[in-house]
Amino acid sequence: MSYQGLIGETVAFKGHNGDGGEAYYARPSAPGKVAGVVLIHHMPGWDEWIIETTRKLAQHGFAAICPHLYFREGPGSPDDVGARVRAAGGVPDDQVVGDAKGAAAYLRAQPNANGKVAVMGFCSGGRHAFLIACRAPEFDALVDCWGGNVVVDDPTALNAKRPVAPIDLASGIKGPIIGLFGNDDQNPTADQVNRTEAVLKKLGKAYEFHRYDNAGHAFFNYSRGPAWRAEQAVDGWQKVFAFLNKHLAA
Repeated sequence: MSYQGLIGETVAFKGHNGDGGEAYYARPSAPGKVAGVVLIHHMPGWDEWIIETTRKLAQHGFAAICPHLYFREGPGSPDDVGARVRAAGGVPDDQVVGDAKGAAAYLRAQPNANGKVAVMGFCSGGRHAFLIACRAPEFDALVDCWGGNVVVDDPTALNAKRPVAPIDLASGIKGPIIGLFGNDDQNPTADQVNRTEAVLKKLGKAYEFHRYDNAGHAFFNYSRGPAWRAEQAVDGWQKVFAFLNKHLAA
């Protein structure tokens, strides 16, 4: 069910180590208890498309919060801040997990919360969402949209900020999983998606993977021009909302 009204605003939240940061929070304006979604932004950062996606979740009946993972890097446009973060090698995994847990705590503290919270992410945020679900059992479900580097083929890609491949922590995932992937994507490749699925199956995890032909990376994102695939994106969103409605009911 879609609601006709929503409220969206920038809010303060407590992230990793109690650091005070900002997040975009959107919720339905209709009365009643709702489930929550912590949305993890992609590598470009806290940009217009991510903010619109947070509102999209609210329009479909969820309280959604997108923590600004780069708030420690200071002010500036999303492009400039994202460039600084990429030049520095990204943000540490521990910090991302802590920020996500703080964002989930913010959702659960709201009077409209039904207590259920999923984590969802795109691109690098998909990897982060997978990692968060592995390390933070308080999340009730995982939505992984083409998360790259969940499987790590080059050991030199691991470092102090990213010390472990998320797939090696998959036994820690407690809730159900949905994954959406483009078959033409190069990160993750179709083979890497196959290997991720094989691990989840071996571990007995509740998961569903959906793969789309004629789609590469970021096929939901209309701001990425030729990467966007309207038909696949519409179908993908329908599957995401069906998954969330099924698993996050109070």
